[in-house]
Amino acid sequence: MPETSPATPPLRSFGRFELRALQSKSARSLIWRVFDPRQGQELLLCMPREKPNSPSALEHWLRMAQAGERVQHPNLAPVFEIGQVESWPYVAYDRALGETLDERLARQAAPLPVDTAGWVAQLLEGLAFAHEAGHAHRDIQASNVLIDAADKVRLIGLEVAQEVFPPGVDYGTVTRRAVRESAEEDVLCAGLLLHRILSGKPVLELNDLQAVMQQMQPIGKEMVRLGWETPHPIPDPLRAICNRATDRQLRQRYHLARSFWRALDGWRQAAAYDDGGPIVLLLDKLQRIGHLPTTVGGLHRFAAGTSLEAQHASALSEFVLKDMALSLELVRRVNNALKQAGHQGETVLNMQRAVQMLGLDGLQYAINALKPWPGPLLPPATELLRQLMARVGRAAEIAQALRPAGYDAEVVHLITVMQNLGRLMVQYHFPDDAQQIRQLMVPPEPTEEHPNPPAMSEQAAAYAVLGCDLDALGVAVARHWGLGDELVQMIRRQPLSAAVHASRSDADVIRLTCSLANELVDALGLPEARRRTGLESATRRYAKALGIGLREVTEALNPSARKAPPTAQPSDGAAPAGAAREPLPARGA
Repeated sequence: MPETSPATPPLRSFGRFELRALQSKSARSLIWRVFDPRQGQELLLCMPREKPNSPSALEHWLRMAQAGERVQHPNLAPVFEIGQVESWPYVAYDRALGETLDERLARQAAPLPVDTAGWVAQLLEGLAFAHEAGHAHRDIQASNVLIDAADKVRLIGLEVAQEVFPPGVDYGTVTRRAVRESAEEDVLCAGLLLHRILSGKPVLELNDLQAVMQQMQPIGKEMVRLGWETPHPIPDPLRAICNRATDRQLRQRYHLARSFWRALDGWRQAAAYDDGGPIVLLLDKLQRIGHLPTTVGGLHRFAAGTSLEAQHASALSEFVLKDMALSLELVRRVNNALKQAGHQGETVLNMQRAVQMLGLDGLQYAINALKPWPGPLLPPATELLRQLMARVGRAAEIAQALRPAGYDAEVVHLITVMQNLGRLMVQYHFPDDAQQIRQLMVPPEPTEEHPNPPAMSEQAAAYAVLGCDLDALGVAVARHWGLGDELVQMIRRQPLSAAVHASRSDADVIRLTCSLANELVDALGLPEARRRTGLESATRRYAKALGIGLREVTEALNPSARKAPPTAQPSDGAAPAGAAREPLPARGA
């Protein structure tokens, strides 16, 4: 049915329907608000902008619409009727399902970011279900999204804006290809809707999202990124999610509605539960398969027939520290026991003491509770976890070498590991998400306009994939284990964007030492041309706060070059006055 124009008299009816208003018009579809005298109710009629060009095309359109009708999900509006009038096909929906997103924004121009994320997450959940059932929408607009009084979102118009093919084409072949391509367009349009609501204005000043897509890179020349002048402050994770959804680089965008939904849902849960929020992402997996898989076996053979004396506890602690999963399991168990016994605020990180408190049987129970290596991981993800654990172990060795005299080596080791707890959890429990994060951190291809495009930071990439950053995930796990506030503070790595100030407590000394060790290992992973600069930059950042220079860092990175190990002597926590430090090169050197 053609839309009315000034040159033609306005249409009053369409078949049995009385036309009330043209609700929306895009390049691909129309939505009319009509009255059905037969049922005595208002409906929304969704129809293609172009009439099917042959009887076979009309038959195919109706068949696809009817197949879409059978896809039932709480966030997909139930179809009232599918039909045609003079070869113009339509899909009808009950107007009582809610107001359109356009209408909601007309009366509530600036919804809160958390409400916006909730609406788009519901849209994505329904869209993901439709895509997985082999269907696409092809023309997602604000007018296709219905919101009721309880903020429940339903999508209308599935399979309405079907692509028009030449007569006589093999619809089976072209439809399968078109659905795959159109599903990615649907995901991009959902991202543009998120941008539209958060920014409080039409994207690129255009109402038709299909027109916006044609203006965006790489097809057009426009970039779509969320600005800073928004009706409400936008939290960094939500901003990263929104910007990834509309990134100028195709490979950086969400390709699946399910991935986009998981990022938004992760942020919503984290925002709803403050610091404990990210744990909901992991809770079920922690209970079913534990935190990490263990490589340990045969403890009884190791300790056969011996009593738990002081020197034995020392040997066992070395045995435990060689296995990251077992070390963390003992930290969890012994501190949980302390908390249940009423020792609030006390935290045990020394493995010798943990072994003495739990006993040999308790240690065996801890081993038995862990999944054997590699747990449920497939070979490629297993190798990536092994590499990550090796990097974390290397950082722990460097931190022990850099620690000031008098600080417990086992505590420094464990804090360094726990500063990577979120990374380890994601690699083990969500290997696909970990891979997405790594891919987003690869710099985009240079262009003439952007010859040196910056890479996405790990924090921004984690926001875009999980809806929370990796350190917050690690802290959430630590709180779930019942670890004290002082420990939780120590396992927060020093932010790369924050200046490093002089330490004010022993806990701060340990936190900064472990942060430096982790940054040094990150620098070792850089391309060779940038490696030395990365090491010097990390050293310079912490030099004043920790009293450390390039000589100490070089010795820590190369144990064989070390003249003497740090002396272990009683200390009040202050770093001893050591020999003169090697001066750092000038910043421009």
